[in-house]
Amino acid sequence: MNAQVIKPITILMADDDPDDQLMAKEAFEENRMANHLVFVNDGEQLMQYLRHEKGYNKDNAPKPGLILLDLNMPKKDGRSALKEIKSDPELKRIPVVILTTSKSEEDIIKSYDLGVSSFISKPVSFNELIEVTREIGRYWFGIVALPSYEK
Repeated sequence: MNAQVIKPITILMADDDPDDQLMAKEAFEENRMANHLVFVNDGEQLMQYLRHEKGYNKDNAPKPGLILLDLNMPKKDGRSALKEIKSDPELKRIPVVILTTSKSEEDIIKSYDLGVSSFISKPVSFNELIEVTREIGRYWFGIVALPSYEK
């Protein structure tokens, strides 16, 4: 079997809560994940990042291999951003994982209807978040095959 060199990918997290961003960063570091974790604060900024608008470009905003998306954000919520991502031919293949406080059955169903890859309710404790990020890393970067975005 040939050894495959796995290049770390960019994980783009859209979440308006600075505490949640910090905890996610620390949880990924705790799991020693080599992926580059980038944060945006709302769905509007997420779409600007993905479309290379308003100061974002290919150099400072590489196409993510995975998006972690909160549903409840200002300006443009995660539901609207997810709908835009999955209806855009250039973006629709990027896996999107909902990571939100919502446990609403309606949010779960709507998210899957819009094309989300997974729906995860945010854990309450930091230790639980460490475990969730470990499992995200194990699944998305150790098991599944992701499309390459290099041209």
